[in-house]
Amino acid sequence: MAKATFGAGCFWGVEAAFRRIPGVIATTVGYAGGATDQPTYEMVCTGRTGHAEVVEVEFDPAKVGYDQLLDVFWANHDPTQLNRQGPDIGTQYRSAIYFHDAEQEEEAKASLSRLEASRIHKSAIVTEITPASTFWKAEDYHQQYLEKRGLAQCLIP
Repeated sequence: MAKATFGAGCFWGVEAAFRRIPGVIATTVGYAGGATDQPTYEMVCTGRTGHAEVVEVEFDPAKVGYDQLLDVFWANHDPTQLNRQGPDIGTQYRSAIYFHDAEQEEEAKASLSRLEASRIHKSAIVTEITPASTFWKAEDYHQQYLEKRGLAQCLIP
């Protein structure tokens, strides 16, 4: 098994998208990229911890490639919005790829380069690509939030 960690705005919808992918074993929503130990949702929402809302994806590389996970990441948010996604505003909603090894780093950067070259987005892509840091699991009520409510996705206007 392998891990991948992505920040793409509010973690609820992104988690649901990854859970639908064959080969994804588990998803956990949480916080990464900040400086505060044991952050809570309320703390992260202040913007003072430095954390992003993220989804940690456990996957079977024999069944789904990291490149496929990157495709899901890019397709499920707007990587040109700095520190926001739709109505959600703040550094915790930034677009980020947290790589776990040199191979993931290389694939993430190559994927970003392909997306930029495609010119699908009219604005510059602001996604950060940085080493994975400590992952802090979010509160239980955030885990599989949409599934618990019978929803398939978040609808961002």
